[in-house]
Amino acid sequence: MEIIAQSNSVRISARKVRLIADVIRNKSADKALNILALIDKRGASVLYKTLKSAISNAINNAKLKQDALFIKSIEVGEGAFLKRYHPSTRGRIHPYKKRSSHIRIVLEAKQ
Repeated sequence: MEIIAQSNSVRISARKVRLIADVIRNKSADKALNILALIDKRGASVLYKTLKSAISNAINNAKLKQDALFIKSIEVGEGAFLKRYHPSTRGRIHPYKKRSSHIRIVLEAKQ
């Protein structure tokens, strides 16, 4: 049985979150939580919250044990971005994008 948790429009670049998601992919849920607690990057806290949500969904809704869960997949996609402008000399502007991401974690119970 698959348990899904999503975080949408998280205000951090998907590229930065993917670096951390690659570390915990295909690990048990308990081990992944321990790893995320030790990683000192901004995206780690977002993934930690999403993983905790997925574990809570599994325990409360599907009546599964936490030690039997492992991460089946993690998908980090591009979200909407905010267009902003930086003023420059001679009345010019330089555009840039404030990126966001969508995170989807799928857990599965070991047989």
